[in-house]
Amino acid sequence: MRVLVVEDDVRIANLLVEAFTNRQYEVDTADNGESAWNLVNTLNYDLIVLDLTLPKIDGIKLCQQIRTRGATAPNAAIPVMMLTARDTIADKIVGLDAGADDYMVKPFDIEELMARIRALLRRGSPTANPTLTWDGLQLNPSTYEATYQGIPLLLTPKEFALLELLIASGRRVMSRPIIIERLWLPEETPTEEAVKTHIRTLRQKLKAAKAPDNLIETVYGMGYRLKQST
Repeated sequence: MRVLVVEDDVRIANLLVEAFTNRQYEVDTADNGESAWNLVNTLNYDLIVLDLTLPKIDGIKLCQQIRTRGATAPNAAIPVMMLTARDTIADKIVGLDAGADDYMVKPFDIEELMARIRALLRRGSPTANPTLTWDGLQLNPSTYEATYQGIPLLLTPKEFALLELLIASGRRVMSRPIIIERLWLPEETPTEEAVKTHIRTLRQKLKAAKAPDNLIETVYGMGYRLKQST
């Protein structure tokens, strides 16, 4: 499962990333509402953990934007756990009315938070994490299964995330810096050569499944995108 943690307090963000990673979740992070909004419109998530007080776009407005885009938009019905230092009943009502599914006050107990998150995920959502397709490619973010024309693709988590990003981006070109920002944690500091290596191995695996050599196009000087769907 894939989680987006939106938190500008580095200590709390690291605590959450560690807790989710230890439980075998894939985690993306954002330290402001604008970056989170871009991720929500690019990738599919099973859960968003959202701080209320954020730079650029606050948690209330971000949650409202997610909920008001329409039922068919990516992540429109995703469970949202809101975290905040504000502990009044009025603050909780505002958060829940904005579209949050649950609300916890800082400081929180990490085990209680995880238990409440498990409860949210058990509710499920029929619109969350639909299968992504592009010509013969099919990716299921819920099961991390990928195929090309029915042939299984044995991808690493990073390769899966990279292919998921390219499919979700459509014909938009993804530069190497953007790919690094979306797929790696800030403390990992990968080089652009790491992106090139993942693109190369992903192309090899697609080619082995009889996909066209140019399914992942290089737009020279700009980045990568998938070949025009026919």
